[in-house]
Amino acid sequence: MKIIEVDAGNLAVYLNLVQAYEAEFSPLTGKKPRSDGRFALDTHLGGNVRGFLLYLGESPAGLAAIESNRDEHEVREFYVVPLFRGKLTGSRFAQALWRRFPGAWEIKQIAGASKATEFWRRAVGEYTQGRFEEDHHDDPMWGRVVRQRFVTGA
Repeated sequence: MKIIEVDAGNLAVYLNLVQAYEAEFSPLTGKKPRSDGRFALDTHLGGNVRGFLLYLGESPAGLAAIESNRDEHEVREFYVVPLFRGKLTGSRFAQALWRRFPGAWEIKQIAGASKATEFWRRAVGEYTQGRFEEDHHDDPMWGRVVRQRFVTGA
């Protein structure tokens, strides 16, 4: 497993994978592809939002977009290619990011994303040994979401 920060040299890989992510969630978000066949993105990289690519061998296997404000971080986008799911790949990817950026973390799942919520409960629960908060939160963009919050050490 190799995690690489997105830069100009690998931005195209991130943008290709994020299209699969948007398509997978389109039944929940109601988003349709534009006339060029691509989905509009909700999260853009730059400023305080950094992108990361997960590689397994030579294959790009996932992506993450993390918004950071000092020691407060939010998982804005997270995707693992379906072929690589069910093998703890996503948990290992997320936990590596949490170790890289200590501080307060927040993760949200939109209504209907029950598999994502189950994944995050398991990954966060394992990493924090059950020391996390979960609630329902009114998000300005997505409405009522499930939210996990926790703090990682240095």
